[in-house]
Amino acid sequence: MNQEKPSENPPSSSDGWVRIMNRPEFAQLLVAKRRFIVPCCVFFLLYYFAFLILVGWFPDLVKKPVIGKVNVAYLFALSQFVMAWGMAWLYMRRAAVYDRAVAEMLKKENL
Repeated sequence: MNQEKPSENPPSSSDGWVRIMNRPEFAQLLVAKRRFIVPCCVFFLLYYFAFLILVGWFPDLVKKPVIGKVNVAYLFALSQFVMAWGMAWLYMRRAAVYDRAVAEMLKKENL
């Protein structure tokens, strides 16, 4: 049996990924993602801990009734659900833009 060795190794898909990672568009995409995700995380943490701080250090403020027995603390706690769902919706919209950019890069590299 005659086994011929190829003169050159065929390009692997990891070579394509390396080329994508070295593209300026990829670096711009990472910067754009970071510019969106970091402020969102900071906002979420500030909003979440604001509730704990208000309840712990300003109980008289959050005890004030707004509608019947529903007070500021209940409304603030419920608003956190709205905030989290809103942020998830915003991220899904933004992630779709990122996904399209990645798909375009993959198409250019035939991956």
